[in-house]
Amino acid sequence: MKLKNQITVVGSGYVGMSLAALLAKENKVIVLDIDSKRIDKINNNLSTIPDDYLTEYLLKNNLDISGTLSKENAYSDSEFIIIATPTDFSLTTNFFDTRTVDACVEDAIRYNNKALIIIKSTLPIGHTAKLRAKYNSERIIFSPEFLREGFSLYDNLYPSRIIISLESPLSKDFATILNNATLKKNVPTIFMPSSEAEAVKLFANTYLAMRVAFFNELDSYALVNNLNPRDIIDGVTLDPRINKGYCNPSFGYGGYCLPKDTKQLLSNFQMVPQDLIKSIVKSNNIRKDFIASQIVNKKARIVGIYRLAMKHGSENSKSSAILDIINSLIEKDIKVYIYEPDDSVKYTYDNIEYIDDFNKFVNLSDLIIANRNSPELNNFQNKVFTRDLYGEN
Repeated sequence: MKLKNQITVVGSGYVGMSLAALLAKENKVIVLDIDSKRIDKINNNLSTIPDDYLTEYLLKNNLDISGTLSKENAYSDSEFIIIATPTDFSLTTNFFDTRTVDACVEDAIRYNNKALIIIKSTLPIGHTAKLRAKYNSERIIFSPEFLREGFSLYDNLYPSRIIISLESPLSKDFATILNNATLKKNVPTIFMPSSEAEAVKLFANTYLAMRVAFFNELDSYALVNNLNPRDIIDGVTLDPRINKGYCNPSFGYGGYCLPKDTKQLLSNFQMVPQDLIKSIVKSNNIRKDFIASQIVNKKARIVGIYRLAMKHGSENSKSSAILDIINSLIEKDIKVYIYEPDDSVKYTYDNIEYIDDFNKFVNLSDLIIANRNSPELNNFQNKVFTRDLYGEN
């Protein structure tokens, strides 16, 4: 009987947690995190992120997974070390803040002299190559993830593709481990240099942001000209070259990935002639300003904000378009209430009250703003403003 591979996953967010569950069916997985509450959840077979499929998967399968706060315990004996810590975009440097990734690589090198170190965190193009040069090591590679929030385990079990940078003999072994863990047959697996792999992630997310921006601008045109945007979108997306993905209008793209990845790609373009990438970033800001102006023009006495999370089934309000719209309404001295029962996504606002009672919220609000509509609002559509045409994220 083949001995299990020991794999360390650093970070238990939606990338790390889903990867840990994916790999723990056939391998021994240790999850390293700095949050003791998350480690307790992992050690009790609970998910650290909201994902119904992942929660069920953890309960129904006999997974070899454990969590630890100890770097030495996590790194020392593993054959593969996966780094899945966040890289936020810094407005100060106009680049990703890679300090947590860099520190994890340094720790992995210190505690383990043989393991393949796989970076899953999104990076600026060329960063993995810099790390390999710094440590004179081919053990450091990059492998992008392509996961939807709320469907992270599903997307790992049924991946669209597996991309791995080929700078180490162990890279193919890791590709085999990933392929063996999936439930999809014949997953396209591509090997390429790390900088190209980093570029794949940034260009893929920027293209998705471009689609969101395109259909949001289509919707803006329809609003200004009193046209039915759904009719136009249905007609446009029947073209098989276009299709329906990412065509449901919103107040603007947000979340963990699209805002920061588009800005990072734009930074990587500093020495390259371009206009489209810059326009994608700019378009999202224009859309949010336009939506705010539409709300102001309705001259509601009290505006109620229905939920802060970017989409249904999410605890993520990071860079959510609704946050910028709230700030615009505050600047116009409009009275605002927020209905958000999930404490994990709440922000502190001066002079804005959170209302946990839905009926009270509805009765107080002259106009209800919802980035994504909800069946909960069905009986109050006469006072709801949303651009959600299809009832989907």
